[in-house]
Amino acid sequence: MCGIAAVVMQHGSAAPADVVWRMTNALAHRGPDDEAVHLSGSVALGFRRLSILDLTPSGHQPMSTPDGSVTIVFNGEIYNYIELRSELEARGHKFRSSGDTEVLLHAYCEWGAECLPRLNGMWAFLVHDQHRKVIFGSRDRFGIKPLYRHQSDGTTLFASEIKAIRASGLYTSVTNWGTAARFLLEKRLDDTTETFYEGIVQVSAGAAFELDLRGNYREWLFWSLDDIGKSPTANPADAFAELFEDAVRLHMRSDVPVGVSLSGGLDSTSIMCASARIRAASDANGDLQAFCYMAPEFDEMDYIRETIHQTGAVLRRLETTPQSLWSDFERVLWFQDEPVHAMPALIGYQLMKLAADHGIKVMLNGQGADETIGGYSSYFSDYWHTLLSTRHPLRTWGEIGAYVASHGGRRGPLALRQARQLAQTRLGQLGPYRALRRVRRRLRREDSWFSPELSTYLPEEPDAHNARRDLDGALASSVMRSPLPLYLRVEDRNSMAHSIEARLPFLDYRLVALMFTLDPEWKLRGPWNKYVLRQAMRGRIPESVRLRIDKMGFPVPWRQWAAEDLREPMRAIITSRQARERGVYNTEAILRDFEGCRRGEPDLLTRMFNMVEFELWARMGSCAL
Repeated sequence: MCGIAAVVMQHGSAAPADVVWRMTNALAHRGPDDEAVHLSGSVALGFRRLSILDLTPSGHQPMSTPDGSVTIVFNGEIYNYIELRSELEARGHKFRSSGDTEVLLHAYCEWGAECLPRLNGMWAFLVHDQHRKVIFGSRDRFGIKPLYRHQSDGTTLFASEIKAIRASGLYTSVTNWGTAARFLLEKRLDDTTETFYEGIVQVSAGAAFELDLRGNYREWLFWSLDDIGKSPTANPADAFAELFEDAVRLHMRSDVPVGVSLSGGLDSTSIMCASARIRAASDANGDLQAFCYMAPEFDEMDYIRETIHQTGAVLRRLETTPQSLWSDFERVLWFQDEPVHAMPALIGYQLMKLAADHGIKVMLNGQGADETIGGYSSYFSDYWHTLLSTRHPLRTWGEIGAYVASHGGRRGPLALRQARQLAQTRLGQLGPYRALRRVRRRLRREDSWFSPELSTYLPEEPDAHNARRDLDGALASSVMRSPLPLYLRVEDRNSMAHSIEARLPFLDYRLVALMFTLDPEWKLRGPWNKYVLRQAMRGRIPESVRLRIDKMGFPVPWRQWAAEDLREPMRAIITSRQARERGVYNTEAILRDFEGCRRGEPDLLTRMFNMVEFELWARMGSCAL
């Protein structure tokens, strides 16, 4: 929920009200229900409200303690606020509202930074503590809710979205070519705290920070996956089922209608069925609504029908065309502030609009399940690598055999590949192999589509041999670096573009902690990914979905669209005067490959999408080498 902004002046200067108002106005889509600014000397806090809990004026922000010494602006939800409120009341705290903002404010007053580990939710907040003369803030464990920072001589700006900092009048848009080069040459997005704008950075996921009024900034992690220790769990499937049911129950706490984003897959079906059980137990009024999209080429309706039959939900299906999606492209990039990964991001935007058109203010979806439970096909290789590296060759042989029996392929070549990868990992720790890898990386940076100068902006990075190759290492990288941070950013902006709050039960930190305590075979086993989830959902979701091996999501026939419906719009961008004068692209080389893209070569399709959307993004601001 909501959008927040702040201006902090150094050296005792008064914070300008007009600046923070411009910033909050740029966030109007995040909070159409209320707006306000708090001015206190060198600090200005701005707020736009999307009312989800406590719809009365008592939930108004910025919110201060009765004596006015501590003031908060808060974006997100603290799902365990009822339990925390009871604990705080037992300690003598008095409350005037029924929502979670005041609970968070009092939790900070009671425990300071130590309140953060007690919170179960998603958040980005700023606290002006006049006693300590600091701005204290935090971002939730996984970075579900955004917070950006820009610091220049004499001023620090914070905001929920980059566009608010750009609207402040105190920042001149300058392209961060290091980030742009990583995207265009290596297809990387959102895997660092850097943004596409020079001087604008993200507060780290799982971080807390303090900024004093002299401009000194200190940031630290209050939570990390590395801090989760192994602990035995007697029955992982039962433990997961119990935690998951409670996570969905907490995520359904709302004073406005809640819907579910539904595909025919395991994750969204689990949420859908749990939501129906919880609503039935609470005698909730009204229909449970589910929202889905599927292209005719990727029909999952048989699975969805079974889920709808079991839950009694009302299904709302998005009907769209490639032309309609393309017409929204520039608008989506404006809301996103930065490029996105693929066309399904545009599907997500339209799906949220459909939900908003049906009166939904909160949407539950399955983001985070793949990265924490092991949903991507690439994790099978990481699983087998883990088994081999712990000296279980016979078990690895059996697991690969069970996999190919269901998914196809040949066991011998897969096993040989795993052995080769293990050897390369160990050899990669030697100096000559590290040097060879650096040479290969430099060669990969050469790209005929772009100016040679672009590759000079790529930063030097640690050698790949330092990265963990085991399954938990791969999952941790997926959660904290790529792809989850990107998917969370896309989901947040798409939902907030339509004043909808997206909630993600699979990222309840208790569930994630459980997953990182379990042995690898509870994540993948034989032909199955997400093994513990499949076992936990036995008897709770349709068997056809629980035992389904293939995976889709919300795919689109991008190959066909690029060759037919969107060919001319894409060509027009590639050959445009703006693109030719950008100083980034080798237009002739791109056009030579355009026919290959039309033939459906997968890598060319991805690169073409990235090039076209980067050009569209660049037109929103100054962007030249």
